[in-house]
Amino acid sequence: MYTTITAAEAAALIKNGDSLGLSGFTPAGAPKAVTRELAKIAEAEHAKGNEFQINLFTGASTGQSTDGVLSEANAIKFRAPYTTNPSFRKTVNQNLIAYNDLHLSHMAQDLRYGFYGKLQWAILEVSKIEEVGENYHVSLTAAGGISPTVARIADKVILELNSFHSDKTGLIQDVYEPLDAPFRLPIPITKPSDRIGKPYVEIPKSKVVGVVECNIPDEARGFKGSDPITDQIGANVAQFLLNDMKRGIIPSSFLPLQSGVGTTANAILGALSKDENIPDFNIYTEVLQDAIVDMMLTGRVKDASTCSLTVSNDCLMQIYDNIDMLKDRLTLRQSEISNAPEVIRRLGVIAINTAIEVDIYGNANSTHISGTKMMNGIGGSGDFERNAYISIFTCSSVAKDGIISSIVPFVSHQDHSEHDVNVIVTEQGVADLRGKSPLERAQLIIENCAHPDYKPLLRDYLKLATGGHTHHNLPCAFAFHDTLRRKGDMRLTDFAEYVKD
Repeated sequence: MYTTITAAEAAALIKNGDSLGLSGFTPAGAPKAVTRELAKIAEAEHAKGNEFQINLFTGASTGQSTDGVLSEANAIKFRAPYTTNPSFRKTVNQNLIAYNDLHLSHMAQDLRYGFYGKLQWAILEVSKIEEVGENYHVSLTAAGGISPTVARIADKVILELNSFHSDKTGLIQDVYEPLDAPFRLPIPITKPSDRIGKPYVEIPKSKVVGVVECNIPDEARGFKGSDPITDQIGANVAQFLLNDMKRGIIPSSFLPLQSGVGTTANAILGALSKDENIPDFNIYTEVLQDAIVDMMLTGRVKDASTCSLTVSNDCLMQIYDNIDMLKDRLTLRQSEISNAPEVIRRLGVIAINTAIEVDIYGNANSTHISGTKMMNGIGGSGDFERNAYISIFTCSSVAKDGIISSIVPFVSHQDHSEHDVNVIVTEQGVADLRGKSPLERAQLIIENCAHPDYKPLLRDYLKLATGGHTHHNLPCAFAFHDTLRRKGDMRLTDFAEYVKD
């Protein structure tokens, strides 16, 4: 039988400078008891004048009980790969945390490769623990994340047995850790419903220092409801995909969809669901939202593969209540499998993600405000967009009541180059960039996606731009961003201020 310890006792085992790998992907499935106590230890040590910081590795973002309390306690020295917590974001933009933003599919393998040094601890949230010989077989909760990797390579493991979750979560888990290069084999997934692993993580008993029993709800993120802008974006995406299906670009049986997280993603999925001309479809994604679960229960979505149940707690309970019905149609995987470029390309996934801004040539920024302030991170958008059958980025044409244009001459930070972006969609319309030259792309994006308030300015920029294959006016390229900084409104841009004789 396992040894139970308190969260405070578990946290006391972790020392200054230790590296921790956590379960979860988004706040779903992330540990919450031990990290709260760890923040208290950091605050107490700092009050004594002592150093106390740890290095933190996760599947994606976590919640307030991890990224929030630890960043507020100044307890994080280094963090990878992604986060959405406001307190963490503030600390990162003050340069108080060394934050490495990377593609989510890379995190587990980079830890195995030793890029980040030794991992002292793994903390996993689990719903069930079974003793099998010299090992524990543990069921993960609401996410796959990087759990099998951190459990295997860490020196010691702490388990949070959280009774908030159903002990049947193993029915939807597919735990698979690929071999490392040069011995890696093809990932044998040929359709979203394929299961290739085990329903549990296997951990030697000798590595588990204790089990923290708790009952803590997932820290589900709430999203505001749709509005006319997001509804129109959703309708535009649905119409575009329907047109491609009618043209034979998309097979009549349709293709698996990936959609990012948030209000716009829900609006897009809602529009697709309502369109009777689009057949029932599959999902191959990294995060599952409430809208997809609703469509699964009604049969609109046939099968769904994901890394995380990023849903409201009411929706999570609905999944657990229907888990015997969903167990053959819903699969939770590790992030390096859910986001594997090999699988995304093989399945022909249509990727739909949100950008902060895009420029007139199709380069996209999904991480930094005005090129300097981190918003969240690249997440899995790069994994999907670069390898998708069709790569789509969406955004509203303007932000902050129109003072910011989301369509700019040149992105202030580039996460996705024009080579990886097929389609731009705003509430204004759709720019299909496939088979277009740079100047053709610029004209399409300006005329189809920019807000009317900014079309004249963007046309003026294109007239000023010179060059060979791609035209730019370098003194004016960031005039929108500079005007926002100086005058507070991009609409006040005057290119004459930037043009030199």
